[in-house]
Amino acid sequence: MSNMFDMKFEIVVIPVSDVDRAKRFYDGLGWRLDADFAADDGSFRVIQFTPPGSGCSVIFGKNVTAAAPGSAKGLYLIVSDIEAARKELLARGAEISEVFHDAGGVYAGTDEPYLFGRLRVSGRDPDHRSYRSFASFNDPDGNGWLLQEITARLPGRVDANATTFTSPTELASALRRAEMAHGEHEKRIGQRDEDWPNWYAEYMVSEQAGRRLPS
Repeated sequence: MSNMFDMKFEIVVIPVSDVDRAKRFYDGLGWRLDADFAADDGSFRVIQFTPPGSGCSVIFGKNVTAAAPGSAKGLYLIVSDIEAARKELLARGAEISEVFHDAGGVYAGTDEPYLFGRLRVSGRDPDHRSYRSFASFNDPDGNGWLLQEITARLPGRVDANATTFTSPTELASALRRAEMAHGEHEKRIGQRDEDWPNWYAEYMVSEQAGRRLPS
């Protein structure tokens, strides 16, 4: 069978009741404004924003969707440092939850049902596992966003031959994790590792690709 054409998921439509209010909110988060188009007769308007480092954008506006305002839920924003990302959003005026993790894989409870780990436990995942730490916030209409911390992808989730960092912050976080792991590596070998640049590089590439990490 021949290879399929690339199908790049790039747009999510979110329903809002007040277009200008929503525009102010997402602009305040520091997201990039890509478009604000309106029909001359005022019958149609579409606004597009892109979160920092994202390959996918959101659009909203007037007569863009028939969905009820605030009905978009479980919109994931992937970050490499959940605490830093939360602080940034707080500084920008977003009302965001405390960092939380799920109750040991329990998917039942009274918290928002669209969230991973419906029964929330306060604080970051105690084992600092990738995919397990969260924070959530809503836009003015109630569309629900979820920050999820991912530091190492599961195998098969990314192109193993491609390593990319979408921002200086993400790269710095990866370097800090490599530094900590390399410190443990030097303790094991009992001496300074003169070849640390290659070790760092192998660690960072393997972490992102979901491959076994160097020891």
